[in-house]
Amino acid sequence: MTIDSGRRPAAGEPVGDVGVTRPGPTRRPTSRPAWLGQHLGTAVVGAVAGYAVGHWLGNQIASAYPNTAGASGLNDTAVVLGLAFGVVGWLAGIGALNYPLAKLVGREPVTPEPQQGWMRYFKYSTDHKVVGMQYLVTVLVFFFTAGLLAMAIRTELLTPANHFFGPDIYIAVVGEHGTMMMMMASSAVVGPLGNYLVPLMIGSRRTAFPRVEAASYWFFAAGYLVILTALPLGGFPTGWTGYAPLQTQSAGGMDSYLVGFGVIGIGMILAGFNLAVTIIHFRAPGMTWNRVPVFVWSMLATAALLTLATPTLVAAGLFGVLDRTAQTAFYVTEHGGSQFLWQNLFWFFGHPEVYIMALPGFGIVAEMLPVFTRKPLFGYRVAAAGMLGVALLSFFVWQHHLFQSGINPDMRPLFMLTTELISIPTGFIFLVGLGTLYKARIRMEVPMLFALGMYFNFLIGGVTGVFLSDVPVNVTVHGSFFVMAHFHYTIMGGLIFALFGGIYYWTPKMTGRMLDQKWGKIHFWTMFVFFNLTFFPLFIVGLLGQPRRVFEYAANLQVWNDISSTGAFLLGASFLIFVGNVVWTMVINPRTAPANPWASNGLEWQTPTPVPYFNFERIPVVLNDPYHYGDPEPAPVADLGAGLAMAVAGATADPSTGLDPR
Repeated sequence: MTIDSGRRPAAGEPVGDVGVTRPGPTRRPTSRPAWLGQHLGTAVVGAVAGYAVGHWLGNQIASAYPNTAGASGLNDTAVVLGLAFGVVGWLAGIGALNYPLAKLVGREPVTPEPQQGWMRYFKYSTDHKVVGMQYLVTVLVFFFTAGLLAMAIRTELLTPANHFFGPDIYIAVVGEHGTMMMMMASSAVVGPLGNYLVPLMIGSRRTAFPRVEAASYWFFAAGYLVILTALPLGGFPTGWTGYAPLQTQSAGGMDSYLVGFGVIGIGMILAGFNLAVTIIHFRAPGMTWNRVPVFVWSMLATAALLTLATPTLVAAGLFGVLDRTAQTAFYVTEHGGSQFLWQNLFWFFGHPEVYIMALPGFGIVAEMLPVFTRKPLFGYRVAAAGMLGVALLSFFVWQHHLFQSGINPDMRPLFMLTTELISIPTGFIFLVGLGTLYKARIRMEVPMLFALGMYFNFLIGGVTGVFLSDVPVNVTVHGSFFVMAHFHYTIMGGLIFALFGGIYYWTPKMTGRMLDQKWGKIHFWTMFVFFNLTFFPLFIVGLLGQPRRVFEYAANLQVWNDISSTGAFLLGASFLIFVGNVVWTMVINPRTAPANPWASNGLEWQTPTPVPYFNFERIPVVLNDPYHYGDPEPAPVADLGAGLAMAVAGATADPSTGLDPR
């Protein structure tokens, strides 16, 4: 059996307890100045060089074919190859391709050394904690960029007839906002908190595939940049859904949409696969399935959705790219294709994606509720089963997005039924939170405020979702602001509130700094009030008939639109309070956080702060679940010093801990 001692053994040194030696010498990185190494700067240079090469190659390929220019006069083949080669150059510049290329030519890959200092966040790192922080910053940049575009949308809708933008620019901004926000939200929790916290919560020293984990982040960051290029390339008029036949008729920004979705999709698949294997096989001794934290259950369900649903999106995007560059006809009706194919492929991913965003939010608040109520989590098994039930049923509801598409109406009752059914496990998860809050003495700390806000907002989003699953109501309000308001209450009101709660909750562990609680409460209340001021009026204008993605509307709806726009501007200002809080407490006036400021039983809080490179000096032995609050003499959750003693002959060892993972 192999025991992971927390460092890489030298060549010829015994590994573990059976005297196995490491085969052959390992190449070590040579010492050189930091600016000569691979980092974000070289990734940008590689991306620019790759785009130039790909664009030139695309022009050469397309030069032999007439009429290859897209709707904007751009050569779609050159744009697509430029973006694809740019992503490859980005990955090569950051060092993500070093390992596979070395293996390809038969050389021993260079072993990355543990990195220290702030520069490690601008490099390719196999430390799951660094990857988590990289994801967190990028997700927030995604969010704030998409938020600025939302401000532009609400500015245009201040008046029904006087315009700040033309219709083409407006619809391009709407599509860019929706696409960026959806892709951000898809990885908003899995990327930052999933990568950082899951190994700590399950008692592992790392994730299953550290290089895959690191690569998933750099794919995610590259996808953000690719989607951002859509605006200078003319945007796309389809909104975030990319519907055909507009897809094949759009300007060059559509190429950015399709390539960007594909690149981020690859990153999502890698992240989901890595997390699923880590949770299943890398749990510490004693962590049976009934002791796994609920947040980890939510990550497991989300990882299954990422791994199984996202390949459909990548394939759908590839078909769209071929239609625009190689004259295929997957979605071109006049040549034998079908726009229904795109709709089915897209929504087969798109509705599981809703739960890719919702389940992690429930996982976050389920971790916080017992801590701030000092009660055991009510219905632990129900919560875990509900998350798995939602993940399973989410694959059977996609066609409720097609109720008005002209597809066979005989399919409507089936998908109305499945959509109604998925509200049952979702309701179970919701009731677990309410049961935990029942007769509790709640500590109104900032994370708890965001958890309660999430439950309030998601209740409104969930109830309106039940109405939308009904065919007559769906046909009446489909394509209106009612649907858009429902979706924002579900995702932004649910996931984003939970994400901010998680940031306030786990920041002391992740950074060693405590965000200011007074400013945190101001941030919550302004965000909560102005969020509802922004989106609740949109239910009203939607029921009164205002459609989405149209920049003119009836004059009698201006008052409600002005209320919504005012709320949106103030909501944007509330995020500046958060930014100011971060800058003040992290940079200007940093304060060292207590080791466990919330008195949590979670295994992640039992590690030192900052967390060591290999997380645990010895693999912990889990003795109990982390939700035993309120007991007069609670049993310890884990023994952090007995892990090596559990390595008995005949146990099934996993590659991370060398111990029985069950």
